[in-house]
Amino acid sequence: PDLLVSCRDKDGNNNALAVGYGCNCSFDPPMVMVGIVPSRHSYNMVKETGVFVVNLVPEELREQYAYLGSHSGRDEDKLAKLGMNLGEGTKVNAPLLLDCPVNIECTVVDSIKTGSHEMFIGKVEYVHANEDLVDEQGNVDYSKINLLKFR
Repeated sequence: PDLLVSCRDKDGNNNALAVGYGCNCSFDPPMVMVGIVPSRHSYNMVKETGVFVVNLVPEELREQYAYLGSHSGRDEDKLAKLGMNLGEGTKVNAPLLLDCPVNIECTVVDSIKTGSHEMFIGKVEYVHANEDLVDEQGNVDYSKINLLKFR
């Protein structure tokens, strides 16, 4: 699915961007990979702080996803303009997008320049999920989420 990556710069300014390239890249330890174009405002935030949050986007946030992907945080506080509900990371200094049902806190362990994008490999530090998605064993049932597929 398409993802929103949220981050915070060293001065405490929050931002989020739409990410089309993202996937699991390791089960042990759990890691994810997200691709960010170096010209994007969030790119330097992630490079400088070494942390980000992957937010799984439900279909209901289609318009917010499109806005976050087509406007720059250099020009405005996109999250405030959209009225997005923010929370604080438990393990990383980056915002959670609470309107999303799952938030995955990550610490950058490596990156690979692949041409147009830099793929940031993030070790999963903590996963937040809406209670109704979690079973008795603590596993997230992703089939209960109507995930956005923008393309």
